Amino acid sequence: MKKPTGLGRGLSALLDDANKSAAAEKGGESGVQTLPISKIKPNPNQPRRHFDEEALGELAASIEAKGVLQPILVRPVEDGYQIIAGERRWRAAQKAQLHEIPALIRNTDKAQTAEIAIIENVQREDLNAIEEAEAYRELQKEHGYDQAGIAGVVGKSRSHVANLIRLLDLPDDVREMLLRGDITMGHARAALSADDPSKLAKIIVKEGLSVRQAEARAKSDQEPERKEKEPVSLSAANADIEALERQLGDMLGLRVKVAHGKGGGKVELNYRTLDQLDMICQRLSGEPI
Repeated sequence: MKKPTGLGRGLSALLDDANKSAAAEKGGESGVQTLPISKIKPNPNQPRRHFDEEALGELAASIEAKGVLQPILVRPVEDGYQIIAGERRWRAAQKAQLHEIPALIRNTDKAQTAEIAIIENVQREDLNAIEEAEAYRELQKEHGYDQAGIAGVVGKSRSHVANLIRLLDLPDDVREMLLRGDITMGHARAALSADDPSKLAKIIVKEGLSVRQAEARAKSDQEPERKEKEPVSLSAANADIEALERQLGDMLGLRVKVAHGKGGGKVELNYRTLDQLDMICQRLSGEPI
């Protein structure tokens, strides 16, 4: 397996490196340059395929009022520059009718550019579940990462990575339901375990099943009917807790542990990086991420 290249440090680290390099070359001058928007092209390997028009419009309004506060990252190509990270800002700047945008220029090859774009989008949580899964598959096939390596560079749990990659085995119609938000990632994973994922997905939407109910429906379809219903046991309660842990883990991309007892309990969120801790704090405080 190809060794990871250490690119999973986040855009802030990359920008800092580029600034230091440019400052060293120019005797302390800033590495940020103002480039014509017309000379910049998007990255064809950008893992993010869907750009929410409403959110893009809000960003454009902010840029029109305050300008582009964070430079994009580009690399030189034959007829201009190609975006490494920051395509959303570039698109919003065009909507705001700007003709120039601040940028940092970094000399990277095509493979490095694709790798950075994938890792950065995942770290920023800019991708939907299917786009994120496809990004992980790209890191596997084109860049030689295994699931543990992917988890390390993007700061997610290995189980989160594995569960997302499995979503690519879903039928096209179920993937579309997930993309539209008709079902959640937990529902999609339950559908994967069913004999007929499409049928179960439709039932989930029609009957408004919870993730736990969807998992039970998938399991019952695979097992012969029992003569007598078993009473709810401790194992069933534990299964509910495990389902909740998986659902929270899917939402946060972190390992979650729920300890529940008669007198209450506690929820443990395991993070590996300061960026993940910051994300937890933002979600708890209700601040935008």
